[in-house]
Amino acid sequence: MRVAVGLSGGADSVALLRALAAQGRALGLVVHAAHLHHGLRGAEADGDLDFARELTASLGVPFHEAHADTAAEARANPKKAKRQETIEEAARRLRYAWFRQLMAAGEVDAVATAHTLDDQAETVLAKFLRGAWTEGLAGIHPVLEFPEGRILRPLLGRTRAEVEAYLGALGQPWREDSTNRHLTFTRNRIRHELLPLLEGWNPRLREHLAQMAVLARDEEAWWQSEVARIAPQLLLSGRPVRGGGRGGGRRGDLAIDVTRLAALAPAVQRRLLRHAAEHVGAAPDFPATESLRALALEGRAGQKLELAQGLSAERTARELRLAASPPHGAGSAASPPAEYTVAIPGEIDAPAFGLQLRIEILASEADPPAANPAFATLRNWKPGDRVTLRHSSGPRKVKEVLERLRVTGTARALWPVLELAGEPAGRIVWMRGVELEPEPGIAISAGALEVPNTEPAIHPPAPVR
Repeated sequence: MRVAVGLSGGADSVALLRALAAQGRALGLVVHAAHLHHGLRGAEADGDLDFARELTASLGVPFHEAHADTAAEARANPKKAKRQETIEEAARRLRYAWFRQLMAAGEVDAVATAHTLDDQAETVLAKFLRGAWTEGLAGIHPVLEFPEGRILRPLLGRTRAEVEAYLGALGQPWREDSTNRHLTFTRNRIRHELLPLLEGWNPRLREHLAQMAVLARDEEAWWQSEVARIAPQLLLSGRPVRGGGRGGGRRGDLAIDVTRLAALAPAVQRRLLRHAAEHVGAAPDFPATESLRALALEGRAGQKLELAQGLSAERTARELRLAASPPHGAGSAASPPAEYTVAIPGEIDAPAFGLQLRIEILASEADPPAANPAFATLRNWKPGDRVTLRHSSGPRKVKEVLERLRVTGTARALWPVLELAGEPAGRIVWMRGVELEPEPGIAISAGALEVPNTEPAIHPPAPVR
């Protein structure tokens, strides 16, 4: 098997390359290396490429390289993904697209990436903080199957400390990415601040988080087969028609037999409801799923529910009917608008509002005054809220701004604003659809949120031979 190591030049990927190069013959592997220059970090990234070339040459390993303009890709991607892609997301998308291109071209049979147990722990904790379902806690999978070939993660059982000790014993240097110290990025804050703090309570936390990922992954595999077995017995397409059978309704709409649903355990009920919602193009969060359960088990015929996740539900005498709806519809009493609190700097994924928002500290003010707020809350607007439009003479009521924007009806019922913590209370520094006076020291950017595609789109950079 021809296996290419995704070689960044960092300690993890260098250790993986050295280990496979040493053991490749015994394992039946022909080891290659693949390095993608992302067009970021200037001379530092050029040095990473030179280092990778020299290392592979010294090991006698075939080397593949390519270049990409990651920043330009991130700016261009809203045309395809309908939201501003972050640099980190664009870099990962391009990297995996190129790996798949290498496999599709027959250059290699598989690609190995050097994710470690520490990466796994950080990923699981990040997913937990974002409110992931059980499957999200599965974290980084040891094997990804693509039509072109496999992505392998052989080091998931090894810690970063073991990796560095191995390289130290070999006398093998590696490269350090300076951005790994920037606390603007959520993962870096988890790595350098949150995990060390939590390890004061449990020194084995990383190990336990990695074990949780294994449990979640195995349980998710079981659930997938179980839902596939049960779903055909309860999910019905279309609407019942007189004389028997089913038909009519919009294509893709589904119904669930509520009597049979009620006989199942709550865990199975949630899985089936989410499975049905996925088939109509929606991804309900926990509150929305519980609202669907309540409507199915306790609702009355004729009751309806509109959810912010792009899902509508209707209760009949025997069924719960699900259909796709506009993502920014009005909330319901059963599913009130959510609130999201974020540390500054940081980012928010807000499914209730269908957006992703990022707050950054401006480079020119990297050390903001201690009086600056540490947190902000993304929430729905409420009567009495005021905002200061850019270049305006003073604050205006949000209600009046929405009237000027001609926002009415259901759209007006769910309109997000960002409020800073601290004094004076209720400082709103961002509002959808308008430009407000900037807050000194911070920058705010927002884009539409989509359910991520599990398979990166192939968008290969031009290879350089």
